[in-house]
Parts: sequence; structure tokens; C-alpha cells
Amino acid sequence: MSHLQVKNVTYTYKNGPTVLKGIDVNFEAGKIYALIGPSGSGKTTLLSLIGGLDVPTTGQITREGESIDANGLLHYRKHHISFVFQQFNLLDYLTASENVQLTSNKDPLAMLAKVGLSSEQAGRSVLKLSGGQQQRVAIARALLSDAKVLLADEPTGNLDEETAGDIVELLRQSAHEMGKCVIVVTHSNELAQRCDVVYKMKQGVLEKVKDQHEVGEGDELLSESS
Repeated sequence: MSHLQVKNVTYTYKNGPTVLKGIDVNFEAGKIYALIGPSGSGKTTLLSLIGGLDVPTTGQITREGESIDANGLLHYRKHHISFVFQQFNLLDYLTASENVQLTSNKDPLAMLAKVGLSSEQAGRSVLKLSGGQQQRVAIARALLSDAKVLLADEPTGNLDEETAGDIVELLRQSAHEMGKCVIVVTHSNELAQRCDVVYKMKQGVLEKVKDQHEVGEGDELLSESS
């Protein structure tokens, strides 16, 4: 059984456009998925619905056959979802290490080291870290969580190429070795190429463009408008 199921989901902004039009897609544990497409196409909206941050206008999202709001969306977000937000959503009065500890009782230093932060940087207030360093803290926080679904919105957007490559590998490991369902919104061809499955959002409709190794290393997934 798929870990997450999105069933005929639509989303219309109040007094605004319909940005999702009958989305049907299943996401399995142990795989990393990429959602690509032009800005404003609905990728982040879909991620927000999967994460229980908003509710569909019509349709349903289920986890292992049960509606994600069966025990309330707060319960769902707390126990089943970890996020890497595009704006990081760190608590600025805490250190990097303390921010990571919000999702787990495990020692945060090893995970912070994996994303490229020293123990000295881990002890700093996040306000004293660069944007790229803050992004690494947000990624470490999500990776350390016990939640089985990891959602990431542009997780490598503020990172240099080498660090971005390391982060993609950690996301892949969390899916393939830790059995998580990882779903990433990205504009990065390099990241998308290393995902197991790639879906493209266009005008509110989702279509699969890559499954496992259907796309070669030299193939372009994203159009220039993306």
C-alpha cells in the first residue's frame, strides 16, 4: 500500500483561481519524489496540503488508508510529518542545535555536522548564521525527526553546489536507508535527476515525467520557464 494517497484533490483560493485540478497521486515509503514545474503552478500548494497545513477544496488525502485529519491535522503534523520550509521557519531566539532538538531527542551535533555545520556554529543563535547555514539547520531538523514523511520546499536553493549535492544525498539516504517518504519541490535539474520519481505540475495538473531511470543523466527535466 502507498504511504500517502492524494485522491481527486482540487484547491481554489478564496475569490481566486483554482490552482489544483483533480490531483491523483500516490507516494510510497522508501522513495524520494521531486515536484517540478513553473513558479505559481501549484507545487507548494500541493506540498502544503500533503503536510496538513491547509485543506483541499475537494478531494481527500490519506495516510496508509486513513484520512490525514482523522485525529486532527495538528496530531498529523506533529507525529507524521517533518518540513523543510523555503523560509526555514527557525526560532530565532534559539541556537542551531536547539532548533534541531525541537523534533527529536537525539543528539543534534552529528546531524548538523553532516549538513556542514561545526560544533561552534551549532551553538550560535540562528540569527548569527548566514542564509545558507540557516537552511542547513532547517534540513538537519527535518532529517533528525522520526516522522516517516519528509516534505522539502526548495531545500537546496540557498546552498553552494557542493553542499547541495551533499544534502541531496542525505535526502536520498533518508528515503532509501531509513524508509522515509521524501517529497521535494525543486527548480533544480540536478536534484530532480537524483530522485526516484519526478512529477511535473503544469496549469494545476500533475504528470509523471520520470520513474526510476527513465530519464538519462543528460536529459533536461525542466523547461526554461521553470
